[in-house]
Amino acid sequence: MTSLGASVKAGRKAATARLRSIDLTGPEGRLEAVVNEGQPDAPFAALVCHPHPKGGGTLHNKVVYHAMKVLNAPEWGLRWPVLRFNFRGTGLSEGEHDGKDEWNDVLAALNWLENEYALPIIVAGFSFGAAMALKACTETGTPVRAVAALGLPTHAAGRTYRYSFLKHLHLPKLFLSGDQDQYAPRDELETLIAAASEPRKLVLVPGADHFFTGHLALMQSSLAGWLKEQAL
Repeated sequence: MTSLGASVKAGRKAATARLRSIDLTGPEGRLEAVVNEGQPDAPFAALVCHPHPKGGGTLHNKVVYHAMKVLNAPEWGLRWPVLRFNFRGTGLSEGEHDGKDEWNDVLAALNWLENEYALPIIVAGFSFGAAMALKACTETGTPVRAVAALGLPTHAAGRTYRYSFLKHLHLPKLFLSGDQDQYAPRDELETLIAAASEPRKLVLVPGADHFFTGHLALMQSSLAGWLKEQAL
């Protein structure tokens, strides 16, 4: 077994990761994507999913980018290959956004990562991306070893998110949110997570809103700390 904590110590002096643009084949056609390449002996690959397209969410979202840096940048020590993609109907991705079936796009991204690297996968998502990532991870046969939900919403812009499936998701799960998240009041988030299966962990960033405004560094260190705790 590979220890995430041990792997955090490796690769601090690695060169800047190469970025390449790729096309994934999703259920609705082409999915625009980019990969930050990792170190050759990386023990894991990673996927980061972006927030709601109707709110301007893309693979270039600030929270998504900062999460990617934790998983890939030399200063954090992991140096894993990290895939980011645009959901259907976003950017150059084909298809139409419907807000319900985008978890199938996540499965397409996981399939590409598995075929490309043949490594276990760590998944992270922000907001809508977290909701879709969690749903995709309930599917049997995925190579996912742990999942981090950043700013998981309970409601937003008239949309209500339901997570009854979390009781069936037995992977290690991090729920990382601001304690002032306007789209997930603390009591709602705690109730939601209490119904999720173990292992699970809730981390609330003091003073942070849904977008971790002014608190991105603390979001990063909280994510990195959880990764160090895992022994998969």
